[in-house]
Amino acid sequence: MGQSVDRTHFSEQEYARFRRGLADDLDRLRELLADPQFGRGPGSMGAELEVYIIDEKGRPLGRNQEILAGMADEQLTLELNRFNLEYNLAPVAIAEQPFFHTEKQLQGALQAMGREAAVHGGRIVPVGILPTLALEDFDHRTMTDLPRYHALRERLRTERDGLFRIDIRGQDELSLATDDITLEGANTSFQLHYRVQPDAFTDTFNAIQLVTPLVLALASNSPVVFGRRLWHETRIPLFKKSIDSRNESAPDSGQWQQPARVNFGHGWLRDGADELFAEATRLYTPLLPIIREVDPAATVPPLNELRLQMGTIWLWNRPVYDDADGGHLRIEMRALPSGPTPADMMANSALIIGLAEGLRPQIRDLITALPFRHATHNFYQAARAGVGASLVWPRLDQSGLEARPVTELVAELLPIADAGLESIGIASEERDHYLGIIAERVEGRCSAARWQLDRLAELEAHCARPEALRLMLESYHEFSCSNIPVARWRGMQ
Repeated sequence: MGQSVDRTHFSEQEYARFRRGLADDLDRLRELLADPQFGRGPGSMGAELEVYIIDEKGRPLGRNQEILAGMADEQLTLELNRFNLEYNLAPVAIAEQPFFHTEKQLQGALQAMGREAAVHGGRIVPVGILPTLALEDFDHRTMTDLPRYHALRERLRTERDGLFRIDIRGQDELSLATDDITLEGANTSFQLHYRVQPDAFTDTFNAIQLVTPLVLALASNSPVVFGRRLWHETRIPLFKKSIDSRNESAPDSGQWQQPARVNFGHGWLRDGADELFAEATRLYTPLLPIIREVDPAATVPPLNELRLQMGTIWLWNRPVYDDADGGHLRIEMRALPSGPTPADMMANSALIIGLAEGLRPQIRDLITALPFRHATHNFYQAARAGVGASLVWPRLDQSGLEARPVTELVAELLPIADAGLESIGIASEERDHYLGIIAERVEGRCSAARWQLDRLAELEAHCARPEALRLMLESYHEFSCSNIPVARWRGMQ
């Protein structure tokens, strides 16, 4: 969806041509994957950081285009809503202390965005969902005025042919209906990219799917929306429901249902990355049939149509084809929220990659002990309950399924994460630092979401919720700028 779009309406002939282009791209991808030399190269890690722009009162500030113009930084891009920005971090080779170097990049990007935001009366805050949002922040003025967002809105609204309904229940309840998609922009994430060799893609992807709920629970950072205390990671249901274009039938109607464009997946991966690209081609109608002319001098096919189609299907973990560096594959991990600090985001990254690499050698046996529907259950349970979640976890010696507290599971699995990081060449200093941050969270049963809820409860003993949310956000912003891991925030209040 980062590609430029210059209009909002398309003909049936354009859709038909785009579908033919998708089929051709899928054939070309399979030819590439059949070449044993395709995608070979050193591992790397990259990321995209989405942030909020807020004013002096902690309210969203719609100045993203002004900040973009002032910074003139090619790594900075606009997001769906005017009060959000995205910074694309440069990839770092796994052999070059990727977590340390990416943390420095994050700090530099946040400081640079903060300086420019101050020129326009604003501040930058990395948080999954801004706790001071109000319903009136979402209207026709909310969306960034770019053709690609207008086109996406019109197409999703056409498919839905009705209101987008949002019902989320936690400590409080949120129930509303809207005819717009700007609520999707309430969600900001830290999207991690991990380059993998094609022959290791299946096992690595399945391992990442397996461990994502563990990391999501500890990383949760979105517990409050419109003044309601909902899920610990409310981004997960809000994102899905805010752009769910399906016209759903009643459960007992006997009618089949289209797959959701936002989902955790349809099953364990069996035969390689092309299976995921084929699903994207065959299960989902195109939203934006943009045809890009291919440079005849290109030595690696860009697969433009296939890449654009993947950008309109929001898998929480999804494959990425890139024609750079001779062509390669990445796994994009989209479930983790933005914030609260660069140190915390890198600790989350080290945990998910370390666990995936540590469990990959036995992943084919592990997934036989966990039906995929239970992996999906784990994902939503982690989002709902955060560090308080109990997840169904596979064991090679098991006889039947068992749910266990996520903090207990992560404590047991930290040595496996450490071994996984060591297996890809991460030195002990880097491993100890970031897994140590995770260990502190586990010991204190702490997350950014838990901190937000606890701090909100303390403040509500003295003031009404709107003011308590404002004060809580002020403390959050101060601590976030300090880059002190969230597990230590309790002693700083």
